[in-house]
Amino acid sequence: MRIFDIPHLPLTAGAATTLGVCLLIILTSRWHAHLSNDHTNGIQKFHTEPTPRIGGLAVLLGALVGWWFAPPLVDSVLGVMWLAGIPAFVFGFTEDLTKSVGVRERLFATMASGLVAWWLTGVSLTRLDVWGLDTLLAWTPFSVVFTAFAVGGIANSFNIIDGFNGLASGVILICLSAFGLIALFAGDPVMAKVCFVMGGVTAGFLVINFPWGKIFLGDGGAYLLGFWLAWIAVLLPMRNPALSPWSSLLVCAYPIVEVLFSVWRRRTRKRSMSPGHPDRLHLHSLIKSRVAKKKLAHWPAYMRNSAVSPPAWLLSLIPAMVAPWIRENTMLLISALAVFVLLYVACYRHLVAFARQ
Repeated sequence: MRIFDIPHLPLTAGAATTLGVCLLIILTSRWHAHLSNDHTNGIQKFHTEPTPRIGGLAVLLGALVGWWFAPPLVDSVLGVMWLAGIPAFVFGFTEDLTKSVGVRERLFATMASGLVAWWLTGVSLTRLDVWGLDTLLAWTPFSVVFTAFAVGGIANSFNIIDGFNGLASGVILICLSAFGLIALFAGDPVMAKVCFVMGGVTAGFLVINFPWGKIFLGDGGAYLLGFWLAWIAVLLPMRNPALSPWSSLLVCAYPIVEVLFSVWRRRTRKRSMSPGHPDRLHLHSLIKSRVAKKKLAHWPAYMRNSAVSPPAWLLSLIPAMVAPWIRENTMLLISALAVFVLLYVACYRHLVAFARQ
């Protein structure tokens, strides 16, 4: 795909709409703060001022505009993503406004979005290049349920890493870039353009959120972007049989490993603790409390918050940028994923040891 084939209009329009709606939400916050603000009390709250947490609304509208201006074929993929993402957004956005929607309900909502996407397209995961499992995936009911579960898991993993200025949206942008490269290498310009447009929408939010933290994605935005990325992760290998599905897993390795490690950590340390229970022991939380807070104590609070994101971006960038080059080799992809898990654990143990120094 040549540079002039990039969908400049939908990309720019989507980014500008997201940015504009973010600014509008910030400027009018005094009228809706009682509903939309994220206050500073809570175990996973690291900001120091009440801040609007309905940035997901800007992302939703930005994607709608990007869809409207998208070229043929690209618009059909974006349309399915937008429509199917409504359950994930609605439940997340309701939590942003009411603070009363449970983790389980939001997980089921993202899974429902996966089911809607399958219903609209007929696409589900039919292979993972794993003996035995591929036989089960050939059976449509199992394939559909497995796809919904995988989509819901990936979408929720991005909500888990959301909590610092630019963290989730920056990781989303990195993953979209990797998927765009994979699509280009696979000869699928439609999916590459989809990644470009969604990248524009994400960037429109990121420039307001990072580093100042004037608005947050909220659950609505995190689940919505997470679902969109998860659906791209499903579509790419299913549209391009030469691609290994493990390339999608490697691209999203950082948030996926974060969730799995957190579940294991909570179950082994405190068996009575629910895997969905919030705490301050995620890797990004440790970067804040054990590095940024100590080494950058003279910085303004919002800058200490933002300083967490670049190291996490770098960690996310490593597997995401490896995946496009080994996209067709399942064994290499699995090996790379295993190496990343070791890297993640090493970083985590270093941060724990750092606190004892």
